[in-house]
Amino acid sequence: MAEKQVNVTMRGNPVTLEGSLPKIGEMAPDFTALKNDLSPARLSDFKGKVCIISSVPSLDTPVCDLETRRFNQEAGGLGDKVAILTISMDLPFAQARWCGAAGVDKVITLSDHRDASFGQAYGVLIKGLRLLARCLFVVDKEGVLRYVQLVKEISQEPDYAEVLNSVRSLI
Repeated sequence: MAEKQVNVTMRGNPVTLEGSLPKIGEMAPDFTALKNDLSPARLSDFKGKVCIISSVPSLDTPVCDLETRRFNQEAGGLGDKVAILTISMDLPFAQARWCGAAGVDKVITLSDHRDASFGQAYGVLIKGLRLLARCLFVVDKEGVLRYVQLVKEISQEPDYAEVLNSVRSLI
């Protein structure tokens, strides 16, 4: 697995990401992650919908909590032509517990803990920590990657307006 030092930090400390970010305009890499019921989910399961893929370190941290709640709120205004996937290394049981406690019912949480299939395919796996970097991807209904936002300081929120504008231009 190729390692790449990018200009990404976690609480000010540089981190190394494994792999490379996919390129805008190319087919988004497929991956397999686990749903909260431990069944597999693939990106290809969502073909025909515009997908926001939100890669986060852990739902049990303040910024990931805020980000996922925000996308859950935004989901209502985007309609059923959009799927919002939040992917972390959290165990599926922890994701289910967090969603219940947070009242998150529109965002689909997926766990990459088993194989790091998503983290490796999308170049957001943090070497040595086995966590995912904060990154947003928008995939159109045909499966083409249309937008990428790698958040340079993992402890900060993304630019929601940019992500949502990208999605709205596709629906």
